[in-house]
Amino acid sequence: MTNLTPLVLLAALLAFAGPIHAETRSFRCKNDLLNLGDNKASALLKCGEPLVKDSFCKPAAALTTVEAATGSKAATVTIVTPAACETIDAWTYNPGHGQFLTTLRFESGQLTDITYGDRVK
Repeated sequence: MTNLTPLVLLAALLAFAGPIHAETRSFRCKNDLLNLGDNKASALLKCGEPLVKDSFCKPAAALTTVEAATGSKAATVTIVTPAACETIDAWTYNPGHGQFLTTLRFESGQLTDITYGDRVK
C-alpha cells in the first residue's frame, strides 16, 4: 500500500458524509413547495393559514458617525444607537400525523428560515 491510500479513503468518506442537520431550502405543503425568499402572501396561497402566528421585535441598530475637532486634533467616532425594531414573523404549520411541526420565519416579508419541531402524534 502506498501512503496515498489512507488519504484517498479519508477523502471518499468525507465526500459521502453530509452535515448532520442540513439546511432546509423548501417546505412542502399541500401539493406545492414554499422556498426561501418567497413572501408571506405566497405562503398563505400555497399552505393556507398557519396553526400559530407569532411576531416579535428584532432590535436594529443605527450607526451615527460624528466628527469632532479640538485644536489641531480631529477624530471620527461611530456611535451605535438603537433604532426602530424589525418585525419578525414566525408561522407554525402542522403538516399532519407523523410529520414534524414546521416553523417558517419571515423577515421583511420574505421567508428566511424553515425549522422543524416535534413530530405530530
